[in-house]
Amino acid sequence: MTYLAKNIMKVQPAATIAVTNRAMELQAEGRDIISLGMGQPDFDTPDHIKEAAVKAIWDGETSYPPVPGTPAARQAVKDKFKRFNGLDYDIDQVMVSAGGKQVIYNALVATLNPGDEVLLPAPYWVSYPDMVTALGGVNKAIPTTLENNFKMMPEDLEAAISDKTKWLIFNVPSNPTGAAYTRAELEALAAVLERHPHVLVLSDEIYEHITYGDFKFTSMASISPAMYERTLTMSGVGKAYAMTGWRIGYAGGPKELIKTMIKVQSQATSGACSIAQAATVAALNGPLDIVEERVREFEARRDMVVSMLNQAKGLSCPTPEGAFYVYPNCADLIGKKRPDTGAVIANDEDFVTYLLEGEGVAVVHGAAFGLSPNFRISYAASRQQLEDACQRIQRACAALID
Repeated sequence: MTYLAKNIMKVQPAATIAVTNRAMELQAEGRDIISLGMGQPDFDTPDHIKEAAVKAIWDGETSYPPVPGTPAARQAVKDKFKRFNGLDYDIDQVMVSAGGKQVIYNALVATLNPGDEVLLPAPYWVSYPDMVTALGGVNKAIPTTLENNFKMMPEDLEAAISDKTKWLIFNVPSNPTGAAYTRAELEALAAVLERHPHVLVLSDEIYEHITYGDFKFTSMASISPAMYERTLTMSGVGKAYAMTGWRIGYAGGPKELIKTMIKVQSQATSGACSIAQAATVAALNGPLDIVEERVREFEARRDMVVSMLNQAKGLSCPTPEGAFYVYPNCADLIGKKRPDTGAVIANDEDFVTYLLEGEGVAVVHGAAFGLSPNFRISYAASRQQLEDACQRIQRACAALID
């Protein structure tokens, strides 16, 4: 239709949501579907956080909240950044939004001009490029490789930067791969960025608490004073505290950028839900014991899923350091034929369609994340479901015809 904005017409619905919706439709039709497409914990919000929200309701904290966040929520964010990330922000360097996605969108609205380039290590979260497109920016992918565990190499970052580059959006640990960077690896990337002071960094750290083994999380903004001055650090309570539906994200960064993002938010949504902010205070100021317990469960699930997928014919699955996703490669299955229809598996989208139609397993194809031929599995599901799903995937792979 001619009255619709041209940039918006280029935007696609999020593939992760589309897969989940399709799985729900098939379940409603009576199909036995295991849905591993949505990236949200299968745990409940901890009780002490719920209780804080209920108390806020009875205390009458139900009026319009301040646009940047309630004083208590901003203070909790400020304290958390100092305590966990080693980042010392003033109160006017932090803000609270209606989810991490709004933080990112606020930042892009505040800074992007038509033609500005945004660097995206691929694979990337599905919403990044469409946000950039909607605002007239230009996406520039930096492909990673399975051999490098899907981590961006400094030389590839250097080659991608131009005089039009405005942002590097950097998600650690990564959705969809679970890849995480050591401090030394971040320092190598920072050395490149420091040679290009016009490039801003948006460090999406929403999975910062979900890392495994001896891995120690490090924030990009803590690497050096130069990176602190140019990095917007984003996180939220959705993933670690199983609060995806509470819709709270938060950010810390350069004062002028945060001020402009607050202005954007004031004209878009105003302040985030006051009750959810009260719950966020309890989450950020409370103990991490239950988070650590759940991370241990995620780690056990990860190990099982990686092992079973690597036993599937034609799949190769690296072991991620964080988040709750795996990103197996299915290159050896491209060109084979489905046993049910005889159709050729031409790409990863064909393969995940085969898994859904043939075995009732819903996952997301790699092309949606900018790197093929792969697919993403969320292991935020019960061990029983994951074991069943992996057995179905093994069966589907073995049944393909050469």
